[in-house]
Amino acid sequence: VQLVESGGGLVQAGGSVRLSCAASGIVFSLYVMGWYRQAPGKDRELVAQISSGGGSTTYADSVKGRFTISRDNTKKTVSLQMSSLKPEDTAVYYCSARLSALDYWGKGILVTVSS
Repeated sequence: VQLVESGGGLVQAGGSVRLSCAASGIVFSLYVMGWYRQAPGKDRELVAQISSGGGSTTYADSVKGRFTISRDNTKKTVSLQMSSLKPEDTAVYYCSARLSALDYWGKGILVTVSS
């Protein structure tokens, strides 16, 4: 199983960036997909989650209205569109795939938001 994140980097406050995660080795359409983040010195937290069919999404309060999660079950990808970025959004962002007791993670990608 592989989850490979892409699209991170350095962005100015107020800017936008789109993260993508490509999955392989799983029946992608069965999995709940999520994006988590971990800032320096802090615990990993859920940013956004999308149901297997894409019809239901969940967001952390801190990103509601600014971030949008989406998925393409044909391409086996999940994306996170991040807008109006703030310095406090700086973190390593992780892609996750979950199905019952099965739980897979990507290696993470750094997003740095400069003020």
